Amino acid sequence: MAKAAKETSFLVSSDGTGYFYANRKNKKKSKGDKKLSLKKYDPVARKHVLFEDKKLAKRKVKKAAAPAAATEEKK
Repeated sequence: MAKAAKETSFLVSSDGTGYFYANRKNKKKSKGDKKLSLKKYDPVARKHVLFEDKKLAKRKVKKAAAPAAATEEKK
């Protein structure tokens, strides 16, 4: 048996604190559904606020700095 296709969506705080909840929903059953918005607790703001279904921005990965010995040899 194959597993149902699930999609992960994120409920992001509308208060702008950066706190979010992860939510999984079935792709087959939710075709054409509206975006989800729920009133949930935001521990950063310490109150209940509206959380809206959004995509999170990709995290930027910092490249490792070259060792100091390698840069001195090039000079």
